[in-house]
Amino acid sequence: MGRPGVGGSNHRRPSARPATFKPSRRALSEGLRRDTPRDHPDRLGFGTAPLGNMFRAVPEDEARATVQEAWDKGDRYFDTAPLYGAGLAEMRLGEVLSQQPRDSYVLSSKVGRVILDEEETGARELGEKGALFEHGRKNKIVHEWTADATERSVEDSLRRLGVDRIDVLWVHDVAQDFHGDLWLQKIEEARTGAFRVLSRLRDEGVIRAWGLGVNRTEPIEITLALDEPKPDGFVMAGRYTLLDHEQPLQRLLPMAAEQGVDMVVGGPYNSGVLAGGSHFEYQEASPAIYERVERLKAVADRHGVSIKAAALQFSLAHPVTVAVIAGASRPGHVDEDIAALEEKIPADFWAELRQSGLVSPQAPLPGGV
Repeated sequence: MGRPGVGGSNHRRPSARPATFKPSRRALSEGLRRDTPRDHPDRLGFGTAPLGNMFRAVPEDEARATVQEAWDKGDRYFDTAPLYGAGLAEMRLGEVLSQQPRDSYVLSSKVGRVILDEEETGARELGEKGALFEHGRKNKIVHEWTADATERSVEDSLRRLGVDRIDVLWVHDVAQDFHGDLWLQKIEEARTGAFRVLSRLRDEGVIRAWGLGVNRTEPIEITLALDEPKPDGFVMAGRYTLLDHEQPLQRLLPMAAEQGVDMVVGGPYNSGVLAGGSHFEYQEASPAIYERVERLKAVADRHGVSIKAAALQFSLAHPVTVAVIAGASRPGHVDEDIAALEEKIPADFWAELRQSGLVSPQAPLPGGV
């Protein structure tokens, strides 16, 4: 691990699972309890991107209170990443989770970014999303998906989180929105590096599962077409939502269903625009996006449905989905998300969305509408 740039010493190594743990192609859904009802709290993951000071500086006490509220209200799946505030989200999450019995929750993080001690002096190199975590820590971020960097990334995440293992690891952002025309090179770097390391860790029982965590469909389609290594699932952020879902229905989700690969839906509110915010795809929403959101809200209002409930329950209705991750930076947001998951939505609401063309004819809807 001592390679210049991402090397170092005194890093925590992941612990192997008990001998009774046997990894399988269904390991992800087993860990996320796919057999539970779709309105069960286990289906709702807690996303920590906002705790990395995405869009705003979140005070420490507010961040801790938000994680504690998620725990107290029954959330038991937590997702994070080194990218979120240059390690800030992992640190904040770990303050609460490290005090809980490790077998009582499911934890996922990501690889592809190594956080250095030295600080960044210029602008972040994050493709279309350069200002995404401008309020986070200023530590320099190395973007790398090699075997060495992957192992270092895992060790560093364990240290920041204060835990001895991570259940699921996602290969983060090997896609066009971060790398432009170079994204295929990043996929190849990950294929020969991160994919192989994570497959080995899974087969050794160190992690439960691995896959891609991206905002685009094409990298996942390429990965699913590989003979080896084979992922167990993927996080797709903002691409299978009530607002934006046409593309994955064409090719990706049929591939995933055929191969028995699970989907975790990230960004169900499309960076906030579906929950009353102004961002879509982590940037200011366009007039066309606002117009579509207003059409969705008009139908929801006619049926007395909250748009948050419609968003969460739509994403969970696809049979490939095992969980949906909703980010929160205030305790009240956690309560809203749980209420949205449990809200009863009349079938007539979904039928009107279908008839008005606001959801794809191919999209499975709650209750089989």
